[in-house]
Amino acid sequence: MTTDKNAQMQAQDQAVSEALKSFKHKILVMSGKGGVGKSTVAAYLSVGLSRRGFKVGLMDVDLHGPSIPRLLGLKGSITASAGSKKGIPLKYSDSLEVMSIEALLGDRDTATIWRGPLKIGVIKQFISEIEWTHADYLIIDCPPGTGDEPLTIAQTIPDTKAIIVTTPQEISLSDVRKSINFCQQVHMQILGLIENMSGLICPYCGKTIDIFKSNGGVITAQKAGLRLLGSLPLEPDIVQEGDNGTVEWMDNEQMPYTQKYKQIIDEVVAATG
Repeated sequence: MTTDKNAQMQAQDQAVSEALKSFKHKILVMSGKGGVGKSTVAAYLSVGLSRRGFKVGLMDVDLHGPSIPRLLGLKGSITASAGSKKGIPLKYSDSLEVMSIEALLGDRDTATIWRGPLKIGVIKQFISEIEWTHADYLIIDCPPGTGDEPLTIAQTIPDTKAIIVTTPQEISLSDVRKSINFCQQVHMQILGLIENMSGLICPYCGKTIDIFKSNGGVITAQKAGLRLLGSLPLEPDIVQEGDNGTVEWMDNEQMPYTQKYKQIIDEVVAATG
């Protein structure tokens, strides 16, 4: 029985290795703390890259709190391919495919009460048993912390690079330093930091209100010798569009959030060559 199980695990690992050859660049979007906008960054980074003409796969491995389908207004479930019998990912556009546990659940509000080994197996299945199209980027949205999910990605996809998301206040930055330490210990290259919720621009006077302090991400990046990919302001319209599953803000060139996000995409493209 043990021999059969080992053979199955080896076969799955081989299938994972073959599937990963479809992606040129693999980027893990992570954070040490929840509530910093990590999933929003992952979703909009994927859409932004796809709008630049890149082929993108977006994999949501936040198995307990998936939010990618809702952020992008995606509905429907994963169906099997007639040929390979693999699952067909959700299509956001011709250049962006999405996989999330939410697309496998009949009820979106169903809780996934899973322990580590099961989660590890599911993440590997997301890679090997999904019929991904050859793509330039695989963006992976990971739950906060340094537990099973990011460790599985680090061990399963050894050439993954990390983007760490934070907010400016110290309580978030202290967890970011743990994420930096995690990446160093598992030998994962860090592309850079993104500081989210970096000030609210007053709609009446135009001044910036530093609700969560300021420059925390800049200082942390400098101390760690890392690149700050960009700082994103608080924007009420983005909150509303996230709830609606729309990205119309990307067409508004006058919005500071749009301008900042496009700069971040420039930085990511440059950092990945």
